[in-house]
Amino acid sequence: MIEDARVLREEFVPNDVVHRDAEVNALSHVLEPVTEGTPADSALITGPSGAGKTTITKFTAGRLRENVLDVEYVHVNCWQSYTRFKALYRILEGLGQAVDVHRKSTPHDELLDRLDRYDGPPVIVALDEVDQLEDGHPIYDLYRLSKFSVVLITNDEEELLAGLDERVRSRLHTAETIHFDRYDIDELTDIMADRVEHGLAPGAVDRDQLRWIADAAAGDARVGLSILRSAASRADRDVEEHIRDSHIEAAIPEARQEVRSKALDSLRQEQRQVFEIVQEAEKLPPREIYEQYSERVDDPRTKRTVRSWLQKLERYNLVEAEGNGPNRMYRVCAASETN
Repeated sequence: MIEDARVLREEFVPNDVVHRDAEVNALSHVLEPVTEGTPADSALITGPSGAGKTTITKFTAGRLRENVLDVEYVHVNCWQSYTRFKALYRILEGLGQAVDVHRKSTPHDELLDRLDRYDGPPVIVALDEVDQLEDGHPIYDLYRLSKFSVVLITNDEEELLAGLDERVRSRLHTAETIHFDRYDIDELTDIMADRVEHGLAPGAVDRDQLRWIADAAAGDARVGLSILRSAASRADRDVEEHIRDSHIEAAIPEARQEVRSKALDSLRQEQRQVFEIVQEAEKLPPREIYEQYSERVDDPRTKRTVRSWLQKLERYNLVEAEGNGPNRMYRVCAASETN
């Protein structure tokens, strides 16, 4: 049944995209100066998780590279590359310039100097989950480099700006903001139908089943594709030619858990500690979460930083909040309890 498993994965970038023409055109317009060998203005891409921000950025950059051979693209996942050093190193690595960089002894200034001396074609750098950076230094560093154009990807523009100093905020005010809305059921159904056409055998799943999956995914393409992939795998194991409703029913909770587990695995140690503090209690207000966190680490982050982590955990369905202001309480989502 599964003819090309890669197509059913969220990180797969299709040859064409569905229901994101306006966003592709907007980003292409911002990056157009690169086609003439000059840096483009910055782009700020916002929207909920699973709305296609990463896929569309990679797709647009890929299409640009097909039309203009002399352009480089580096994608930085700021969940993993969250320090200034790691972000700059990842960019150098993407350009093939990090072979002799010593991770423990090379100073930031040397990394910046290497990037400043870079003499290749124009570079588009996407900082994905940019709000996960420890500070705004990498953003400001890139703004100072003449050959680099910057695409920033985040769930929440306000939260990102709140964590940056005025120097970086003022530069971001000139960025072109492209907002991605959550997919509706019909849009997500079409997206999965396109993946099915290239990834599954003909007749493997019908449109009503895809609508059921899209409804269960609540607009999150990552969850939808995970359900579809899990259901197809179950049908394959059962040597079926068509995905049965029972396969989808079993795949829904399994897929949701898979997406949450990936998010949990991507947390760095301090963020994981915050999650575990919430997990150990029935529910806690932000003040008590921060107090316990401060007792567990040697060099605690600010209250604002921990608050932003909690909001990020909420967006990724690891924790949920109820109430507002001083009455706000956090608790772990039921499906994350077993992690």
